[in-house]
Amino acid sequence: MNFRRPLFNFIFILISFILQTTLFRVIDFGGVTPNLLIIMTASTGFIKGDKPGLLTGFFCGLLVDVFFGTYIGFYALIYMYIGFIVGKLHDVFFTQNLAIPILIISISDFVFGFICYVLMFLFRTKFDIGYYMNNIIIPELVYTALIAIFYYPVILWVNNSIDEKELRSAKKFV
Repeated sequence: MNFRRPLFNFIFILISFILQTTLFRVIDFGGVTPNLLIIMTASTGFIKGDKPGLLTGFFCGLLVDVFFGTYIGFYALIYMYIGFIVGKLHDVFFTQNLAIPILIISISDFVFGFICYVLMFLFRTKFDIGYYMNNIIIPELVYTALIAIFYYPVILWVNNSIDEKELRSAKKFV
């Protein structure tokens, strides 16, 4: 059984969560931090497909739920759906191109912010979407996209390295 990929995902999820909740809270811009867990979820879905994206999204969201959420499963469900939907694009686009994954990560972050707004504020009759867009969703999207320019290639490189090692070990036994 190959343990490299689950171990890599586990370590990267933990690193992303720790960086998002510690380092990037210190270097926030106007109270906005990048969403590294969205980068991790969307990247995994985009690179490996819908099932790995779904699982990564679930565990990223579960971490957020356990430490910061009001309800267990709220963020897990949102991240899980984002990972699954982005994973459907795995077969359509080429993962080596940097522009498409950054665009997909940005759209994922926008969808995440909008869903959180609808489910957490709109249903409680807080209708100021313009304020929420200008002060939370769009700044976080920009910050997340800037960080994704550097973070996505690292995730891609590690995934490609694991794929090469799996291919070499498979050839060794054939």
